[in-house]
Amino acid sequence: MSWYEPYLHSANFNPDFIRQATPPLTGGSEGAGGRPPHTQHIDYASMFPGEVILHGPPNVRQVALTFDDGPDDLWTPRILDVLRHYNVHATFFLVGHRAEAHPEVLRRIVREGHVAGNHTYDHPKLTDITPAEVESEITRTSDIIQRTAGVKPALFRPPYGALSVPVIEQIRRLGYKIIFWDVDSLDWSGLTAAQVAANILAHVHPGSIILQHSAGGVGESLEDTVQALPYVITTLEREGYQFRTVPELVGITAYQ
Repeated sequence: MSWYEPYLHSANFNPDFIRQATPPLTGGSEGAGGRPPHTQHIDYASMFPGEVILHGPPNVRQVALTFDDGPDDLWTPRILDVLRHYNVHATFFLVGHRAEAHPEVLRRIVREGHVAGNHTYDHPKLTDITPAEVESEITRTSDIIQRTAGVKPALFRPPYGALSVPVIEQIRRLGYKIIFWDVDSLDWSGLTAAQVAANILAHVHPGSIILQHSAGGVGESLEDTVQALPYVITTLEREGYQFRTVPELVGITAYQ
């Protein structure tokens, strides 16, 4: 029996949290204090249409699964196993120093048809660092991804969703589309698998970009993300949804 088979039905949600020692993110974990109010995302999308993207077309029953903060050698492979089992392709926003530490997982992401996006090298809050540091965080990560997997990302997601107009303009000049989300699983916050699934399924709609994570910090478990994923996929498929990568969903290119 495959390890994920017990998690195919909601009645089996019973997370047995696993502790790990993934290298910490320099900017800190995905704590609520580092994240701006969701309304700011909407404002930036309105100010920069087609450049800051919250969701895809609302008239087609398609959604995009996205996973931040990987790759690692514990949670990311398990998420990839689930996605492969269901033949679903997702978009992974990768932290540069983790991609550097786990090149084989990065190559697997690309080889199995997922899209590799840029999530900075050290996961800092971009509004707290200099323009030169912003550029270094982004270009260093894309260089690692290109050198390791042969693709240069055209998609970027800012850590914590933290942006300002000058930072957005700088990212645009570097050739990236900024990808936000309109459904937040809150899987980083210690919820149970059933709660993670409920957060997604209660808010999803045609065109949604769904935020989850494929790695955590020291002592952070994503067991609930892994357990919730089969149920989320099978439920949405039963409701007529199709899964797309972000570039497929919104009609943009994945790589420069």
